[in-house]
Amino acid sequence: MDQKTGEPAANGSAVALTAATPSFSSGVAAGALMCLLSMSSIQFGAAFSSGAIAAYGSAGASWLRLAFAAVILAIAVRPPLLRYSREQWIGALVLGTTTALMTMSFFAAIERIPLGLAVAIDFLGPLSVATFGYGLTRRLIWPAIAAAGVLLLAYDGEQWVGNLPGVLFAFGAGAGWACYIMLTKKVGAAFKGLEGLSMSLIVAAVVATPFGFAGAASNLDGYGLVEMAGLAILVPLLPYTLEMIALRRMSTAAFGILMSLEPAIGALAGFLILAQPMTLLQTLGTALVVAASASATFSTEKA
Repeated sequence: MDQKTGEPAANGSAVALTAATPSFSSGVAAGALMCLLSMSSIQFGAAFSSGAIAAYGSAGASWLRLAFAAVILAIAVRPPLLRYSREQWIGALVLGTTTALMTMSFFAAIERIPLGLAVAIDFLGPLSVATFGYGLTRRLIWPAIAAAGVLLLAYDGEQWVGNLPGVLFAFGAGAGWACYIMLTKKVGAAFKGLEGLSMSLIVAAVVATPFGFAGAASNLDGYGLVEMAGLAILVPLLPYTLEMIALRRMSTAAFGILMSLEPAIGALAGFLILAQPMTLLQTLGTALVVAASASATFSTEKA
């Protein structure tokens, strides 16, 4: 099949098509590496945010992060606001609103429940994307194994950890994450470079302003400005940039299943940074999630 026209490749082009395969594989591998860096940035950035959440509230910390990220990226990208089409503006508005709600929900969740549990529930979003993306095939075994690992991560050996508001916020973040994955791929294709991400972050900062401005502005000082600027790079600027680039190199289904590593990284960040303990069952859950993610990614590249 000709990669440019979609027509069957002639026999004479078989060598050229074979030669292009390593380039495609390296592109997928690069996308997978970007996903890993993105997940690490998000989870360790979230773990380092406990002080900011205590000082400004979850909504205030979310707004400051989005505002700083939007300003930094807008200066770097300088998107031509008046040149975009109606369809591009709609895409940026929808993605930006989704990003704001997802971010605020996630920080509201980790304010109330352990990071590992919040991420485990949040992961149900990309797991759903992966499941529906692959359809009813034998690959569904990997999301099923990952889901079992998520359940073990949410259990401390004696009881389920967390409270109802925190769990609901985590589910909301998961729903937002599922929508975010689908929207990011479309918006990334509709804009040049990182212009789509820049526009969506501007929208996200505006949407979050009514929820977070009051709590953040009343307590913010010079040290807080520097701290939040640094945290904004960890979440959301660096990971969202990496994810938009990665989604240009892989399918949403492959992206979603690869993100099954997120609960494991979240549990590790919670243990290392926040001293949130991991039981033997939770360690087993981490191993299941990692194994399922690696197996699913390998099977995707072979397909």
